[in-house]
Amino acid sequence: MISLISSLDPASLSFLNGLDQIQRRSERAQRELTTGLRLNTLSDDPAQVADLLVTRAHLDRTTQIDANLGQVKAEVDTSEGALESAAKLLDRAQSLGTQGQSAFTTAESRVQIAGELGSILQQLVGLSNTNIQGRYVFSGDSDQKAAYSIDLTQANPTGVYQGSAATRQVQLPNGSVLAISKTAQELFDSSNPQQNVFQSINNLRTALLNNDQTAIGNSLSTVNSAGTYLNGQLAFYGTVQNQISDAQDSGSRLETQLQAELSGIQDADLTQAITEFQQAGISQQAALQSRAKLPHTSLFDFLA
Repeated sequence: MISLISSLDPASLSFLNGLDQIQRRSERAQRELTTGLRLNTLSDDPAQVADLLVTRAHLDRTTQIDANLGQVKAEVDTSEGALESAAKLLDRAQSLGTQGQSAFTTAESRVQIAGELGSILQQLVGLSNTNIQGRYVFSGDSDQKAAYSIDLTQANPTGVYQGSAATRQVQLPNGSVLAISKTAQELFDSSNPQQNVFQSINNLRTALLNNDQTAIGNSLSTVNSAGTYLNGQLAFYGTVQNQISDAQDSGSRLETQLQAELSGIQDADLTQAITEFQQAGISQQAALQSRAKLPHTSLFDFLA
């Protein structure tokens, strides 16, 4: 059996290698024109791959944080709005208490005032159960259950807190975290009687029902201090709103910066890619034409 071994001469091998390089240049330029990206494969620029991956990861993280901040902002805005409404109800309760305290107010009128205070207490419980997107925002981490219920026939109409501690935080673009919520227990049912919104309203309501002018005066004082406390809690949410707004602005600037960095790493120079593609085509055509003009000889030519 005769084994035939064929090989290319150095000139032919050099020609084919050159042609292959031209083809790769053309294909790379075509990929850049098609995708708009300079880096489509690891081999396009290995030295830039690490920077590309790090920048992409940083951009993805910043984008996710911005999305989280948007969701949290809606929650905090809703919570702040609920507390504003609660503060207005406390103002109304103070006004009713002042009216009920007057020596000129009859027992019958005090019963009517107590009825309105009962309605205010019901509204406050409703606000403590504020729900957004299926979450009770003042129920702490147990946000699938209402914080309080109400039964005005009971000595303690609002019962006990049904939620849990609030540990929710949101990450900011600078890497720090921000506590974003308080519980209904902290806000409306403090262990400090001077800050307990529910208890102060109910005590005033009970004093009016009992036509007890002294108790009305004492209860009214507690309603006033509870109102001051609740307004202080409003300041917490106002501060959180400002911090979230600042974080969103910062995140937007960082996202723009990272997008620019990413673009600088991976985006193609389309003008250059067009030029490269055209030059590769010209080089390929010239190489083929030049090769075609070379003399072709074989063993038969020498034997002729």
